Amino acid sequence: MKIIKAKDYQDMSRKAANIISAQIIMKPDCVLGLATGSTPIGTYKQLIEWYDKGDLDFGDVTTVNLDEYKGLPRENDQSYYYFMHNNLFDYVNINPERTHLPNGMEPDSEKECSRYEALIQSLGGVDLQLLGLGHNGHIGFNEPEEAFETVTHCVDLQQRTIEANKRFFDSIDDVPKQAYTMGIKTIMMAKKILIVVSGEDKAEIVKAAFFGPVTPQVPASILQMHPDVTLVADEAALSKCDIWFGREFLTESREDRAEVFRPVYFAWFLEFPDHRIFCLARIRVDAFLFNLKSFPLIKFYSSCVVAVYG
Repeated sequence: MKIIKAKDYQDMSRKAANIISAQIIMKPDCVLGLATGSTPIGTYKQLIEWYDKGDLDFGDVTTVNLDEYKGLPRENDQSYYYFMHNNLFDYVNINPERTHLPNGMEPDSEKECSRYEALIQSLGGVDLQLLGLGHNGHIGFNEPEEAFETVTHCVDLQQRTIEANKRFFDSIDDVPKQAYTMGIKTIMMAKKILIVVSGEDKAEIVKAAFFGPVTPQVPASILQMHPDVTLVADEAALSKCDIWFGREFLTESREDRAEVFRPVYFAWFLEFPDHRIFCLARIRVDAFLFNLKSFPLIKFYSSCVVAVYG
């Protein structure tokens, strides 16, 4: 995992937008996985600014969003369809036919989840997935559970998530209680993942998610297993992790950037009629560099964890 420390929210937004713009420039027809919520708004504003200057072209970009409230029409100003158009799509030259979100008005959950999962697969998967981080560690609407949910599914929102979202509605009674969301497997299949986190109120969950054990009680913790994850967080969000910097960060290429040498994980999902089996094989690599010309001495530790859940 690569961690980039930003000074504040504005700096975090600019650094995250830099990574997304690089993806678009390197692969103009890329598939971007997009997120909603207050944290990515600054990132989208920066992308719009660079588009206005002629630095970015969204003409061939395809997007798939993480989630959408179930039962909320697109025209509702709190739907994620509305959010994406209001904060990005309406201000760049992206083809509307290339922007995809779950259909929150589809009452048949199984039908809609299957459709959206098949759509993502038909696009060849996600090249870069943008994520925020919930106070309880949720990514998308994957809430803390006894097991990791795999593919796109309909979820009952937990009370803390409902409370966090009530500021966007007239009353807490108006907050949707269900949502369609990409599952953990769907997210983990992305080639690259970018996480943006800001604020001291997220400091505790940042520490738990990225420096604690991998557990479905903290859904974002599974991102430790992905081979290409970048966390962009401001100083406030990383404030609880100070004690970890000396232990986890073996090298620093610059003051605000650090490479984290953590266990390397290989994970896969096996589908059976009655159970879904999540397999995790871990290889830990410790490198000791004696000098620039010498080969690193590598120590490998391996283990395998298999979890069965229905």
